[in-house]
Amino acid sequence: MKLPDPAVLEKVRQWLAYGDEDLCVARHGFSMPEGPPSRVIALHAQQCAEKHLKAYLVFRGVDFFFTHNLRRLLDLSTTHAAWAEQLQGAEELNPYASTARSSRRGPGGQ
Repeated sequence: MKLPDPAVLEKVRQWLAYGDEDLCVARHGFSMPEGPPSRVIALHAQQCAEKHLKAYLVFRGVDFFFTHNLRRLLDLSTTHAAWAEQLQGAEELNPYASTARSSRRGPGGQ
């Protein structure tokens, strides 16, 4: 198997690092003494999954449109990896990508 060129590997590393940061924040949320902020944890879990899927697609040389939709990313991944079928439940995180972002602006998106 031929390895991707170094520029591709660097992009993969970046996507993985960004996803790992989201995972770290999500895990930290569970340890907050005032209780876990569930929407924020779910947002960062969704972002972690999104960025790791994008890292995989970049590694495989699969083009993808700008999206936060895990269903679309999983569909693209499934054509290249059987394991993606087992992650179909991750798409349940999709609503948190937009809900948590809009809630940061305040009620009514203000």
